[in-house]
Amino acid sequence: MAIAPLPERVWTRCWPERCARASMQPSTAPPLAWSRRQWLALCLGAGVGGANGQAGAAGLAVRPLAFPRDHGSHPELRTEWWYLTGQAHAGGRDLGFQLTFFRSRVPGTQDMQSAFAARQLLFAHAALSDTQNQRLLHDQRIARAGFGLAQASDADTDIVLGDWSLRRSEVAGSSRYAARMQGDTFSLDLTLSATQPLLLQGQAGISRKGPDAAQASYYYSQPQLQVGGSITLGRERLLLQDASARAWLDHEASEAILPEGAMGWDWIGMNLSDGSALTAFQLRRADGSALWSGGSWRAAGGQVQTFGPSELAFTPLRHWTSPASGARYPVAWRLDSPVGRFEVQARFDAQELDSRASTGAFYWEGLSALRDANGRERGRGYLEMTGYAARLAL
Repeated sequence: MAIAPLPERVWTRCWPERCARASMQPSTAPPLAWSRRQWLALCLGAGVGGANGQAGAAGLAVRPLAFPRDHGSHPELRTEWWYLTGQAHAGGRDLGFQLTFFRSRVPGTQDMQSAFAARQLLFAHAALSDTQNQRLLHDQRIARAGFGLAQASDADTDIVLGDWSLRRSEVAGSSRYAARMQGDTFSLDLTLSATQPLLLQGQAGISRKGPDAAQASYYYSQPQLQVGGSITLGRERLLLQDASARAWLDHEASEAILPEGAMGWDWIGMNLSDGSALTAFQLRRADGSALWSGGSWRAAGGQVQTFGPSELAFTPLRHWTSPASGARYPVAWRLDSPVGRFEVQARFDAQELDSRASTGAFYWEGLSALRDANGRERGRGYLEMTGYAARLAL
């Protein structure tokens, strides 16, 4: 499977003195938002195989994850992300927030001797869903690792990209994260405290993403993070003091590629109000059928159930058509799983991100509600959908 390398404009913009920064408001220029799964497809293809770009990724080493080491960066692997999403009620409004840091190893530069060689690239992407005004705000940064501008520690979660950062500390045996970003239209200054143990996805932290064993990632989640701190929206600083505010952190690292024939994917991470956590994803073919699926359920009491590739069924219930891309997204889903039937509903429809200025693709990612078969809201989290505007360049 051939995947196009990163655009040349990305490499040239990564010189330390030209660290790029872009922001988006609903009615301004296109954002440079990159979906974390776009990054999986795109970054793993950069420099893989021979000159023809044919993929040849090897499988991950099957080993127990060890902490705090595996909280940190894995620079020997091609791609990695720390993906933080959450929801809070402040200032009389419901808000969704997202802050993601990506690391990409550039295979073609690893043997270069120059200190300016872009061996590792760091990217950061932030978004805010303002449900009251039904608008999505976005900001992004990019830099090569080094020169005091960008770093991702391999000892623990400690990522810095300019004045954006995500750091983990340990307090009384539990994780506590500090997440900060300063944008033109919004900023985040968050503290996130673990209320539950880590959730190892897949089989002991090895998560399959396709029928080939090489299509896998090291993957763990930290659901049910308690949220404090503040969100600044325009000139208004909103304190997060509602105990019901919750966040979700995913950390994945991989050397593999997505399965051939995948048109796109649908993914959810949901914090339930009773303390449970639901993860579900499917990779779709062009006809909409599932090529691969997976996920997990952790009950409030701590028991974990991992879903096999044939145990989930995603059924679209309602669509929204984007006026920008023309893509028709299922913004409401029925999910049938071994632990019951649920409905996933977008808090508002217009949560599509436009990344034509970078990857050339549109995708949808936003705050959503989880309801049970009787229509009762059980929790909230994030829904991500890709490959609806056009086939991914796999």
